[in-house]
Amino acid sequence: MWTEIVRAPNLMVAELWKELFDAEGVVAFIAPVETDWEGVTEAQPRRVMVPLSKKHVAEEVLRKL
Repeated sequence: MWTEIVRAPNLMVAELWKELFDAEGVVAFIAPVETDWEGVTEAQPRRVMVPLSKKHVAEEVLRKL
């Protein structure tokens, strides 16, 4: 199960967050805020998701920033 850890304003920022979490050993997944994938553009907000079992690690990464 996945949980939202960060909400990014667009795809570029979401990819930066994903790279940060991946570098810290936390697998991250990017999903649009809208549930309908059709018509999604790069400028729309994104949710950065992490596995529920790694949420505490991702929160620790955020605290270090």
